[in-house]
Amino acid sequence: MPLDVPSVSDEERLQQLGYTQVLARKMSGFANFAVSFTIISVLSGCMTLYGYGLRTGGPAMLTWGWIAVGAMTLLVGLAMAEVCSSYPTSAGLYFWAHRMAPARSRAAWAWFTGWFNVLGQVAVTAGIDFGAASFLNAYLDLQFGYAATPGHTMILFGAILLLHALLNTFGVRLVALLNSVSVWWHLLGVTVIVGVLALVPDRHQSTSFVFGEFVNQTGWTSGLYVGLIALLMAQYTFTGYDASAHMTEETNDAAVAGPRGIVRSIWVSWIAGFVLLAGLTYAIQSYDGAVGSATGVPPAQIFMDALGAAGGKALLLIVIVAQLFCGMASVTANSRMIYAFSRDGALPFSRVWHRINPGTRTPTNAVWLAAGGAFVLGLPYLINTTAYAAVTSIATIGLYIAYVIPTYLRLRKGDAFERGPWHLGRFSRPIGIVSVAWVAVITVLFMLPQVHPVTVETFNYAPIAVVAVLGFAGVWWLASARRWFLNPDHPR
Repeated sequence: MPLDVPSVSDEERLQQLGYTQVLARKMSGFANFAVSFTIISVLSGCMTLYGYGLRTGGPAMLTWGWIAVGAMTLLVGLAMAEVCSSYPTSAGLYFWAHRMAPARSRAAWAWFTGWFNVLGQVAVTAGIDFGAASFLNAYLDLQFGYAATPGHTMILFGAILLLHALLNTFGVRLVALLNSVSVWWHLLGVTVIVGVLALVPDRHQSTSFVFGEFVNQTGWTSGLYVGLIALLMAQYTFTGYDASAHMTEETNDAAVAGPRGIVRSIWVSWIAGFVLLAGLTYAIQSYDGAVGSATGVPPAQIFMDALGAAGGKALLLIVIVAQLFCGMASVTANSRMIYAFSRDGALPFSRVWHRINPGTRTPTNAVWLAAGGAFVLGLPYLINTTAYAAVTSIATIGLYIAYVIPTYLRLRKGDAFERGPWHLGRFSRPIGIVSVAWVAVITVLFMLPQVHPVTVETFNYAPIAVVAVLGFAGVWWLASARRWFLNPDHPR
């Protein structure tokens, strides 16, 4: 049954959903797409986990894994987009869960969906900006001798988060402008990188190598296991497109622009990422040299080996700028989720986090919480060599659980679900079933150990982070929140 959304304004639809327009509604449909595309950022996710992929599955899994994961992600995104069209609010996923869950348990579904979303978004912000710090450290090492050490990387990580918090403090118009620039930077950047790597080097790898070479440097003996955990690179990259949903309160024609932003950001990234990964892998001059690069960043070594010092550093700068755009957009989306969740009292000190800056009409305090939480999540890198892969696992698990809960509830609701103006028609149910099954698989998969033997230095601490957050949310729910969360009769 379709909703009569087109006949009401964005503000009226938001009021129907129980919220008053507070944020500035100044984003176009393109700007909404640009936020999600920028957070997906193939020049961030693909590049920062490329070294992980070289050791875990090698070229075969980098290419075929990307194709397979991209297809499954598009299905997850289509299912999300349909629900977004019905409920265009920055509360996003947890609000969707509340509207579609059975009456007796709807607040609980919303509560845990929101907490998984917060966990995933903080982790993805940490992953993006930590990756940017690693690439920036590699560049500074090559250019100025600023050694690529864990301490130096953490200093740069903190500085980048500070920069992104400041940029988001200045208002949505600046962020929207930078995100629009970011789209073209990413597309042109991929074109330049792949074009240069295709034309300049005298030697390239064979097509059989790029699509068929399987590499296992994890210590595990099962090729199947290694191939499955290799999917983390692609699945982590395809995160953050819920930003289009969280920005709907700031987007014009939100019931259509939001869903389009989700779907368009995925398929454009799918194409661009495949081109980038293939171009980079064809250009490998020394596989062992790339994996064991002194910079700690295999793509940087591939650039240097293929193009020389000057050309390699130039391409590295293209990647770093794209990663900085990506991190800025991630802080934007993260802060909107924190703002919406705290508006409903679901975070400690919620009154602080949902305050709006009267000058910019942005949730400034939520911006700083997003940046601070990301920094804390990155601290284990100082003692754990696989910490970055763990952070990306946390981001992927947290976000995809939050992504698929509304889809699961939409399936349970069946024909009683009220469709918005953008919907999947008769394909809604099969797409939803496949999406739920896929997320169930990857949730288990990315909690498993990535390196053998498992030690303190190589332990995948993703399960600990997920259980800790889930445990905290569960205790708070049982002790207090179940009585007041999203309950108008019992305000907090």
